[in-house]
Amino acid sequence: MSSFKALMVYRDNENVISHEITDMQHDDLPAGGDVLVAVKYSTINYKDGQCLTGLGRLVREYPHIPGIDFAGEVVSSSDERYKPGDLVVLTGWRVGEIWWGGYAQFAKVKAEWLVPLAVGLDCQQAMAIGTAGFTAMLSVLALEDAGVTPETGPVLVTGAAGGVGSIATALLATRGFSVTALTGRPETEPYLRGLGASDILYRADMIEGAGKPLESGKWAGCVDSVGSKILARALAQMKYSGAVATVGLAGGADLSTTVIPFILRGVSLLGIDSVMAPYQRRIKVWQRLANDLPKRQLASAMTLIGLADVPTAGAEILAGKVKGRLVVDVNA
Repeated sequence: MSSFKALMVYRDNENVISHEITDMQHDDLPAGGDVLVAVKYSTINYKDGQCLTGLGRLVREYPHIPGIDFAGEVVSSSDERYKPGDLVVLTGWRVGEIWWGGYAQFAKVKAEWLVPLAVGLDCQQAMAIGTAGFTAMLSVLALEDAGVTPETGPVLVTGAAGGVGSIATALLATRGFSVTALTGRPETEPYLRGLGASDILYRADMIEGAGKPLESGKWAGCVDSVGSKILARALAQMKYSGAVATVGLAGGADLSTTVIPFILRGVSLLGIDSVMAPYQRRIKVWQRLANDLPKRQLASAMTLIGLADVPTAGAEILAGKVKGRLVVDVNA
């Protein structure tokens, strides 16, 4: 293929963002990459929404190809770790932010940013997982390492209908946890119960009555992608030796709380970073995802879209209107 399609993002002198599907040549791709990948699928994460709209100034140089995740087949490689025909996955490393990303039919990246596609997954399934699911699995591993088990009590998943929350709910339920799914969208209850949630908690009920530094202990663990008031309330409701994996800020980056849950109940607040996770940790996470995540729940959480649909989807994920995972078929 002498040329290929890519979704290019532009910014004019007045900081107005625009998008265009553009014909590209292989020579247009970053010269510093040593592995050329024929992209099969990408996905939409919250950070993709930011890159597509200019929010947060994650993208500094334009024009730019976003897409922080992709899965595909190696076409050529100057690094001995990969050879033509290998199936690979990329998440993180600020690809799609400061390096051209996966919203294109081809990408050229550094070999150390890639991992082999895990046995038991195909490229579409890997992108149904994507950074959101990768982050969810990192959170589950962190809770396990902190001693949270199904026997220690129920777990809370906030923002449960979103990408991280959906995968976290399915993973935890499969591991035998009693999962309470917190959402601001009552219409997602059937979907969340289908993922394995035992109980549903609505955002308004979680916020009502908040403000006490310590409440009755309810949760042994929590995966929080919301932050702000929701995270503060969850911390106040943790059981003794409970642990909260914090992964996002959909509700705000602020956190107004006290040290009381930490010093009176030994609660742990675990920060989860998926961008710079080391190679061996990534391999473990992807194999656990391949082994633990039920394919039926994964399929139910996925919606397939085309490259032309990406700008609209990016705005929708920022507005909290996306349910589950959006997978981008870049060749559609």
